[in-house]
Amino acid sequence: MRIRIVFSAALAALGLMFLLPAAAHAHGDTVKVVVTGQREGHVTADVTWENDGDAVDETVAATVNASSVDGSRTMGPWRLVRDPAAKPAGWTTAEALPPGSWKVSVDVGFPALGHGELDVAVPVVDPAPVAATPVASAAAPEPSSAAPVASADSAAPAPAASSAQAAKPAADTEGYAVWWTTAGVAVTAVAGAAVGLLLRRRRRLRLDRLG
Repeated sequence: MRIRIVFSAALAALGLMFLLPAAAHAHGDTVKVVVTGQREGHVTADVTWENDGDAVDETVAATVNASSVDGSRTMGPWRLVRDPAAKPAGWTTAEALPPGSWKVSVDVGFPALGHGELDVAVPVVDPAPVAATPVASAAAPEPSSAAPVASADSAAPAPAASSAQAAKPAADTEGYAVWWTTAGVAVTAVAGAAVGLLLRRRRRLRLDRLG
């Protein structure tokens, strides 16, 4: 019984030894590296097996280097990391290239050899505009400043009313003066008539005595 178990394990081990190289040979012994460009300065690339085009499932050991077109600046070496936005074959860099024109090269050493390069242009991104201060907040106090003007205008007719009230006693005084003047003239006229009658009566009495 033990001999059978040992023999079965040995056959399984031999089978795995032959199957694994066959699977690796199906993918090929090289990988295809295609530098696709950049996203916000981060280099992007697709890594697939050369023979069948399948995405590489294993961890990829690769270096990324970049040099400016005039050769005055160099960036890297950086390593490739999985790109969640471009699965399953997408890879990218954690670092970002500054604005400018760059010649990017990617060299893969594991799980197989591979190389890719591309001229990449990183545009200049304008900074976000600063929000302007609302003008309405500065103009808000204007209605309150206009309020006293309205109150002053509404209070303007008050002097006219007071002058009308002041004119009323003056008119009454003038009425009283006219009344007293008229009464005085009437009393004077009555007194004059009485004096005239009295003088006529005395004159008549004198004439009667003389006659």
